[in-house]
Amino acid sequence: MVDIIKEGLTGSFRSVYSIAIIVIPTMIVLEILKNYSILDKISDFFKFISDFFGISKDTTLPILVGTIFGISYGAGVIIQSVKEKDISNRDIFLMVNFLIICHAVVEDTLIFIAVGSNGFILLGSRVIAAVLVTYILSKRSNFNENGYMISSNR
Repeated sequence: MVDIIKEGLTGSFRSVYSIAIIVIPTMIVLEILKNYSILDKISDFFKFISDFFGISKDTTLPILVGTIFGISYGAGVIIQSVKEKDISNRDIFLMVNFLIICHAVVEDTLIFIAVGSNGFILLGSRVIAAVLVTYILSKRSNFNENGYMISSNR
């Protein structure tokens, strides 16, 4: 019993450590990029994403980070963006729905290629599904003045 608890604790600490060694430097780099307005330039370059979904430009960076690095590693950026920016509940809802379908595309695609999947089909289908679902939700989801989702009347 003690061995199981010991193994569980050491495994948990290793997991937290492996996430921290990626998340902490990423957050430091992002802060540096933010201080030099480089993040604004990146967001401006990818503004077509937010325009397509009809969401705030402030959601562009969290979507990119979550799509590339995944939700675990992108969580810091997502949380920080939501706290620091004026991102509406609707925009958060759409951003999260996109990332549910299409997150960690580099890592996941490489893992599935290693076990024999076609990377182009896998990546393409995830991106297409995320874009379609998020676009449909952007046109059909309604929020009241308090930021709560209400039934669509369309």
